[in-house]
Amino acid sequence: MDTAAPKPEVLVNARARLGEGPCWHEPTRTLYWVDIHNHRVHHCDPTTGENRFFEVGEVVGCLAPAGDYRLILARRHDLVFLDTTDGAVTPILQVEAPRPGVRFNDGKCDAAGRFWFGSADPEGGTGCLYRFDPDRSLHRMETGLFISNGLGWSPDQRTFYLTDTPRQTIYAYDFDLESGRIARRRPWVDLSGMGLFPDGLTVDREGCLWSAMWDGWCVVRFAPDGRERSRLGLPVQRPTCCTFGGADLGTLFITSASVGLSEAQIEKSFHSGDVFCVRGLAVGVPTYSFAGSDNVKAL
Repeated sequence: MDTAAPKPEVLVNARARLGEGPCWHEPTRTLYWVDIHNHRVHHCDPTTGENRFFEVGEVVGCLAPAGDYRLILARRHDLVFLDTTDGAVTPILQVEAPRPGVRFNDGKCDAAGRFWFGSADPEGGTGCLYRFDPDRSLHRMETGLFISNGLGWSPDQRTFYLTDTPRQTIYAYDFDLESGRIARRRPWVDLSGMGLFPDGLTVDREGCLWSAMWDGWCVVRFAPDGRERSRLGLPVQRPTCCTFGGADLGTLFITSASVGLSEAQIEKSFHSGDVFCVRGLAVGVPTYSFAGSDNVKAL
């Protein structure tokens, strides 16, 4: 196990309902993140702490870069582009939900510029994992999920990770970067019976996986073989996701939630919904962008 880690600092006093999906955008040195239920895409300058947001008109589950001044978003049931110069939203694709109440959740792009995102159906287990390609084709890659959550790839691009939070499991798949195929799903980390619910995740340069633990007051770092290496304690009950960014990708940014907490719980977790940063823990891997051409009209 690793020794004591640096102390997390509050970067944004956001008090978000459901802060999620932090994403580092290197060209503009910006941290993007979403407040799902408040329909907002936030953008923060970590050097000054200045944080602003765009209203995007709908529940927004995740985002990824799609150019220097454009993001791709998975909202409740659709994909859209967001122009970060003026906040304009451009529709791309509508996806029919299998059941009422199902919505899109976590996602990010792979090294080939494909956008991966999942859906959440905590009651019915009809959640899916999708892959949206630069040619605008949509592929259903996995089914039967309760909450498709934290996803990522090993530094060598040979392993894909996917979280199903209610099952308390992080799965690993064989991944083929050229074709975008996944295969041979197996439980990589099983936290059932431990009281930990893995949420969003990121991967560092050593191949270790950092998973935010919903209701767990911490982020856990797992070695490439799936064994726990360390825990980073946080002053909030519901950390939701994390990513590396900043200078040399050496800062871990962590989002959190206040949704569903009682007044007594919030008193114990005063910074719930805020965004945190921790420097000097590890070095992350680059954030990849959606590779769809700017010259192709939205569907």
